[in-house]
Amino acid sequence: MIRMVMAMMIAGSCALPASAQTWPAKPVRLVIGFAAGGSVDLVARIVSSRLAETLAQPVIVETRPGAGGNIAGEVVARAPADGYAVLLSSGGALGGNLAIYTRMPYDPLKDLTPVAMVVYQSNVLIVNPSVPAKSVKEFIALARTRPGVLNYGSGGNGSSQHMSGELFSSMAGVKMVHVPYKGGAPAMVDLLGGQVDLMFQTIPEAIQMVRSGRVRALGLTGTRASAALVGVPTIGESGLPGFELEGWMGIAGPPGMPAAIVTRLNTDLNRILGEKDTRARITDAGLDIAGGSPEQMAAMMKDQVVRMVKLAKEAGIKPVD
Repeated sequence: MIRMVMAMMIAGSCALPASAQTWPAKPVRLVIGFAAGGSVDLVARIVSSRLAETLAQPVIVETRPGAGGNIAGEVVARAPADGYAVLLSSGGALGGNLAIYTRMPYDPLKDLTPVAMVVYQSNVLIVNPSVPAKSVKEFIALARTRPGVLNYGSGGNGSSQHMSGELFSSMAGVKMVHVPYKGGAPAMVDLLGGQVDLMFQTIPEAIQMVRSGRVRALGLTGTRASAALVGVPTIGESGLPGFELEGWMGIAGPPGMPAAIVTRLNTDLNRILGEKDTRARITDAGLDIAGGSPEQMAAMMKDQVVRMVKLAKEAGIKPVD
């Protein structure tokens, strides 16, 4: 009888997913849903290099851009729950997109396993130099005289850039045309070329262009000043009181990912985010360290859905397929 029980235990343990003691035994894929050169890609490169050293296995950044991060989200949501494919994404693919897509290929709240928040990020309202406004107040006044004329680029429907633009339009009483791209980087190219007039760009993607004078920064979408963009006020304090929209990024796995692997990843990520060099690289890019537990990320994902559904309703955003 004892031998039978032991045999059943051994057989059962063999059928279990890889545990934290044997995982990882091969490279891990870190899937991102936005084009190379954007803020998600930047964070992925920083995190993956240190995570690879910690795990003693390659961590491969796999880019699957499009649909506001949904393509990458679906890849991970449908992946085996063995810890070898995880998602790094901004809040849209982690819940916010439920507010603007009529049909989601997966349910972020059911089909993803939260691991850890990584960073918080504000966006910055930047304009092509051909736009004459020098402040948020001047820009609002200009936009009101050009309803439906000014257009703004974003990293895709549901991205923080898109939602920032919609919230701004709603609160300022202006009408602008949204032009979605497969990431912030290609949108930035068209902003520099004058194909779009403005963006609510992530700070890492905007810093060098602002400093070089190729774009003009008018205001930050968050509630705090940025050490990376000294002298740029918040939108709320410089022309649109009450305006605030702060984005975030987190890492999640497929549904049913073993708790031992979630704990291992969470512990390693929090350790990496606490390292002086990592913190410096992230904060120098204009981002803020997040970290925390899987439970905190799960709560953030749920809150993201509530906030974005409310925003979409108030801004009159029509859901897209």
